[in-house]
Amino acid sequence: MTPERHAKISAVLAARQPDLTLVADEVHKGRNMAAMVRTCDAVGVAKMYAVVPSKGYNPYRGTALGANKWVDVEHCENLLAPLSALKQQGFQVISTALDESACDYRDVDYTKPTALVMGNEKTGISDTARSLTDQCVTIPMVGMVESLNVSVAAAVILNEAQYQRRKAGFYDRVRLPQSDYDRLFFQWAHPQVTAFCDERNLAYPPLREDGEIENPPAWYACVREGSAKLAGAPE
Repeated sequence: MTPERHAKISAVLAARQPDLTLVADEVHKGRNMAAMVRTCDAVGVAKMYAVVPSKGYNPYRGTALGANKWVDVEHCENLLAPLSALKQQGFQVISTALDESACDYRDVDYTKPTALVMGNEKTGISDTARSLTDQCVTIPMVGMVESLNVSVAAAVILNEAQYQRRKAGFYDRVRLPQSDYDRLFFQWAHPQVTAFCDERNLAYPPLREDGEIENPPAWYACVREGSAKLAGAPE
């Protein structure tokens, strides 16, 4: 690993915001999902949630420019489970909606733990989302159209969240729990070894300060020895 790559991974993880997330409420267009994943990476969201549409995702050949490698996307069968869990953790739920009760998206305090819900391209947020929402927001428009594309709207609001959090110093210190930081660093720095360990349910080997695996030959020898013992174990 080059010093430059080590520094890049460290800097990105240091800016991750564990208490800021995006929830896609049955967003069905693949290109919109890809764009939202990319935005999450750009503003420091470590994990987002995606409720799988009943009819599945529309096919899309593009990519999120590799952002899917850096953002954990948890696919959910329904919205109730992730939003209920997030609210129990103290997250405020902010949803986009063309609603009389909606406020300007800039009037929300995003330095609080926040889950932003973006609704389906055609029908908007679901009834479940509305019932769990603490505040609906809207992006003021002065043109003929009433709303922005869902991925564009997510980018606008998440960049406001980033702006507020940067002013508050949230990007000036590591906010991820140490265990999450260490796990993600290893996964990003050593993807092949990560896949090897995950397939075999092995703990990741320890790393040196420069991010390289500590004594790789000894670690691989221990793995081989363990596999040999398992293969020779009596049934």
